[in-house]
Amino acid sequence: MARTVRFHETGGPEVLRIEDVDPGEPGPGEVLVRIEAIGVNRAEALFRRDSYIEPVKQFPARLGNEASGVVEAVGWGAGGFAPGQAVSVVPNFSQGDYGVYAERALVPATALVPRPKGLDAVSGAAVWMPYLTAYGAMVEIGGMRAGDVAVVNAASSSVGLAAIQTACRVGATPVAVTRTRAKAERLRAEGAAEVVVSDEEDVAGRVLELTGGRGAEFVFDAVAGPGVRELARAVAADGTLFLWGAQSGQPTPYPGFELSMPALNMRTFTMLEITRDAERMRRATAFLTTGLCGGALRPVVDRLFPLEEVVAAHRYLESNEQFGKIVVTVE
Repeated sequence: MARTVRFHETGGPEVLRIEDVDPGEPGPGEVLVRIEAIGVNRAEALFRRDSYIEPVKQFPARLGNEASGVVEAVGWGAGGFAPGQAVSVVPNFSQGDYGVYAERALVPATALVPRPKGLDAVSGAAVWMPYLTAYGAMVEIGGMRAGDVAVVNAASSSVGLAAIQTACRVGATPVAVTRTRAKAERLRAEGAAEVVVSDEEDVAGRVLELTGGRGAEFVFDAVAGPGVRELARAVAADGTLFLWGAQSGQPTPYPGFELSMPALNMRTFTMLEITRDAERMRRATAFLTTGLCGGALRPVVDRLFPLEEVVAAHRYLESNEQFGKIVVTVE
């Protein structure tokens, strides 16, 4: 039996329960992993409330698809992994089918990557979702290159910080957008070339000023909703406004006609575009691994919570007070 986080109804963090569950034996294409650390993501909070892009299929439901740990057993057809091997679990599966909020969990072998030497369990659980999202949208899909400007809102989130570091790594200029000045200096310390405080400044006006009127080649938006009208003004001709989150919870218009039909590309993005494509995932793994080994990419972990405090971890996630990643540890 393994302590496993499940929920029997949708709702706030209080619906999460820790229960003893038999993880089972790995079937074809599956691997049993002893979990050491779990990356906590907003996708899990949305799934818990049944407001994610995929519905809750049945109760009790499991949770989570990003973690690190050690392989315990390998099913038929899950070659390339062996018991005792340190791995990270990369989100490429539905939380309705598997869940890694547990002491031991079954996952598809396609969701595993070897953990690079020198990367501890906590970092191994904090890397993949944020960096795959940032790299996938901005580099793999968008083709970001040296000299481009990338505007990143929700910049103190784990994805926002990954986007800043990713932009720096390819020679682009990251401009961080944050609501208040409280996190401005920390954002600069993490590589932001400029910080725009949205509660005090005209974001689009400031970006246009910083770029000599050209605008940013990329805007990386975690909020969506009516605010895209303002952000779209900051996009350069033929630039791209990526929507990777919907924290506003409000309908998102396409503002091109309101802005006199500029050459505006606007698209949604999820990291599943990367993790479910073997060739894209191969390139992403190389980008992330070399970046981690060389020090250009450095996962920022805000707080650790033991598995017993998973409810508190989710409450902290929803407070929006964090700077970087929240990780749950399993002992």
